[in-house]
Amino acid sequence: MAKTPFTKEQLLPQEEKLEIYRHKSDLFIGVPKETSYQERRICLTPDAVNSLTSHGHKVLIEAGAGLSSSYTDKEYSDAGASITNDTKKVLSCPMILKVEPLTIEEISMVENNAIVISAIQLKTRKKEYFELLSKKKITALAFEYIKDEDGSYPAVKSLSEIAGTASVLIAAELMINNQFGKGLLLGNITGVPPTDVVILGAGTVGEFAAKTALGLGAHVKVFDNSITKLRRLQNNLNQRIFTSTIQPKSLLKALRRCDVAIGAMRGKERCPVVVTETMVEHMKKGAVIVDVSIDTGGCFETSEVTTHESPTFIKNNIIHYCVPNIPSRYSKTASLSISNIITPYLLQIAEDGGLESAIRCNKGLKNGVYLYHGILTNKAIGDWFNLPDNDINLIVF
Repeated sequence: MAKTPFTKEQLLPQEEKLEIYRHKSDLFIGVPKETSYQERRICLTPDAVNSLTSHGHKVLIEAGAGLSSSYTDKEYSDAGASITNDTKKVLSCPMILKVEPLTIEEISMVENNAIVISAIQLKTRKKEYFELLSKKKITALAFEYIKDEDGSYPAVKSLSEIAGTASVLIAAELMINNQFGKGLLLGNITGVPPTDVVILGAGTVGEFAAKTALGLGAHVKVFDNSITKLRRLQNNLNQRIFTSTIQPKSLLKALRRCDVAIGAMRGKERCPVVVTETMVEHMKKGAVIVDVSIDTGGCFETSEVTTHESPTFIKNNIIHYCVPNIPSRYSKTASLSISNIITPYLLQIAEDGGLESAIRCNKGLKNGVYLYHGILTNKAIGDWFNLPDNDINLIVF
């Protein structure tokens, strides 16, 4: 008889084991108060809470969590959430929703095997953040990595739309600044030359900045090195505007004449610096620079990170506004946006019978997972922090 590692019983035909249909599961979600500097947003609005509780889920919110987005505790309790002052109690929920990533202190209060859904802001993370989450066997999802059916990232897109629109409104405000601004109205008044706006970058931020500036009647010039992006921008604006690739000569010419320059570039790891200090020196006195891309380093050489409390500084006679996280300034709009993106996913997770089976069914959600029961499943993070990473498709199938 041939040698075999199997016993006689094992060689007999076995019955096939099929996955039992998963029944709808109930979620228990904790929403702690944001402790990060300048973070005014919240993940769930009272309407979203109402939608979740009417489906039979439980939501526990830390007292005062929604105040900076002008949502009171009463609105949340009327919507069916439980309110508590005990941060530890909120953080011990099986599922935690947060805008900013958890702090080291907060991770220590989280239960083992919990699910954490938040932003990740890779550039501000430290290696120990992932090591501590991993030790607690936590499953973590990042808003920035969740994909839509069309392969785009809905959370990133929405917040970019807010940042793009806001950048022009902020510039309009700074131009009338009595101490140093030029006292110009951003717009197009009959018989008066229109305001000149230069936008660097033709992504979502650039597109929405251009839409807003055109809506106010300004004269817009957009620079980007991708012809495809420039073409898409032209088509989305429904009108032809000045577009150009980034060449120092034509860029300098545009910057010398402009009243407002908006930086909306993106880079793989750091945003490319496309405007040198010499170019900034040639700009008009009292012109405004709004560097939206300061989150990833800024695309003007003169940019320095500022805060929402003191947002501007003057350098080379130019007003600079370089606040990271512009959407936080419009906390209610940003909260509504995040909430509307995340709530359908939460209901879907419950419908599918928990996160495990939801990520089996939903590729976009699976893309959002960067830690699966403590195993790092995101290559970008693994490369950045020199941590061992695994392909999630080999773990979940």
